[in-house]
Amino acid sequence: MSAFSTDRITLRQWQTSDLPAFVKMSADPEVMEYFPSTLDEDQSLEVAEKIMTKIDQNGFGFWALELNETKEFCGFVGLNIPTPELPFGPCLEVGWRLAKPYWGLGLATEGGRLAVGYGFNELGYDEIVTFTAEINLRSQAVMKRLGFKHNDETFLHPLLPDGHRLQFHKLYRMSKEQYLESLT
Repeated sequence: MSAFSTDRITLRQWQTSDLPAFVKMSADPEVMEYFPSTLDEDQSLEVAEKIMTKIDQNGFGFWALELNETKEFCGFVGLNIPTPELPFGPCLEVGWRLAKPYWGLGLATEGGRLAVGYGFNELGYDEIVTFTAEINLRSQAVMKRLGFKHNDETFLHPLLPDGHRLQFHKLYRMSKEQYLESLT
């Protein structure tokens, strides 16, 4: 996959020019509110390198989300095979992270639809999951808009210590059948 798009956005491999905006986004306490901490420049560049490598290796990953009109890097949306052992894994997840100026514009939902379609239609998965901290209501709203269902499944994130405020996560699922039904 080189890139795919809607009228408003393109999901594509990252470019060097995206990195300053990603570093700034990863240092923003509001953007990173539901992550264990903000990231400094070195940490951000390490994360970006891992994301780019996964896309090169797998043909998919957390693609850069670009506004077509301005060519601005807004954040990322895409697919990932989580590396920590999760109670429902192995699995394919859809996820996103956008810089604050791009919140509330429907970009995560729009990009999420592209990514989910790619996961089912191109990669042939039968199920895609998404998850977030129980207190992250904003992401849960996107999950619901995308058509993901939460069946009271929760889990303790294995990378967070006992008692951490983000430890409890909600799991949302979508089957290929549910995806195809949503298209009609």
